[in-house]
Amino acid sequence: MKEPRYRRLADLLTGYSTALKRGDRVWIDASEIPEAFVVELIRSVRARGADPFVHLHTGQVSRELGRGVTEKALRFSLRHELRKMKEMQAYIALRGSRNAFESSDVPAEKQKLAGKILRPISDRRINHTRWVVLRWPTPAMAQAAGMSTEAFEDLFFRVCTLDYRRLALATKPLVRRMRRTDRVHITGPGTDLRFSIKNIGIIPCVGERNIPDGEVFTAPVKDSVEGQVTFNAPAVYRGIPFDNVCLKFSKGKIVQARAGDKSRELEQIFNSDPGARYIGEFSLGLNPYLHEPIRDILFDEKIAGSFHFTPGQAYEEADNGNRSQVHWDLVCLQDKAHGGGRIFFDGKLVREDGRFVDKDLVGLNPEKLARILPT
Repeated sequence: MKEPRYRRLADLLTGYSTALKRGDRVWIDASEIPEAFVVELIRSVRARGADPFVHLHTGQVSRELGRGVTEKALRFSLRHELRKMKEMQAYIALRGSRNAFESSDVPAEKQKLAGKILRPISDRRINHTRWVVLRWPTPAMAQAAGMSTEAFEDLFFRVCTLDYRRLALATKPLVRRMRRTDRVHITGPGTDLRFSIKNIGIIPCVGERNIPDGEVFTAPVKDSVEGQVTFNAPAVYRGIPFDNVCLKFSKGKIVQARAGDKSRELEQIFNSDPGARYIGEFSLGLNPYLHEPIRDILFDEKIAGSFHFTPGQAYEEADNGNRSQVHWDLVCLQDKAHGGGRIFFDGKLVREDGRFVDKDLVGLNPEKLARILPT
């Protein structure tokens, strides 16, 4: 029996997120995704007159390849896959995982080498194709969220098939406000952070790049970050789980990093290259249906009332000049249930305990967005 939610989601990815046109070539990169959905996506691509090219892979196979990969093999992959990416107008990544920690025993030096050599492929994809990344729901994700598989799948499809065009309208006042802003000040438990976003691009994320979606991002002026931030949402990087990451900054640079008994692994990440110790993104989460972290960044970075601060590579659309093979979104939840916090723009309070307080921004609070978005 066909799953009607598959068709709605596939049509969102091809008709809105990547806006496929007749004659487009689209690379579908699918990892541990139900074949029925991949088939539905292929049909949706072809219905728009575009041509699908599909790459299927699994976590266990990728792990084994990564454990023994050589520089020679990586450079061959770079030539082959970069040539292919240059022929594509669109890219759809479908990321499922039976085990979020499958790559945890791939040697860090192998992951670092792969990230460095293969970076031009992702740069090409990010900057020269219409791309979207979808995280597929799994029983492991449901377990991490403390939900039944069925309940989590219901949440997933509700969140992912929002009327993103209407969400885009709701973000416009925030985008205008951030474009006028110079100084940002964030306070909360373990956090007192100051930086500038002056003359940096302000980008609303409303289903055109990531699914699920719902955020507005920019980047701090590279050397402007001062103070400390503590992230209360759990994180995963290179297959390693981290909790309660705390970073201290001076002149934009991470000068101290702690994560309990994972502090050594944390320092290894920030030693990947010079840009890994600077911030490449600052973003406010807005999705009204996401409230609790599940250690999956495509969901957690969109949580209503959160912000994320990202060591590493900046996006060209909001570029502060930072370059790195690292791009690691770290999330802080600021609603009352997670300790609260405040955000000020140029000295004016704009969000308190995860809720916007200024008249032109209250339309972004969850109960307001839920009214204009399908439930």
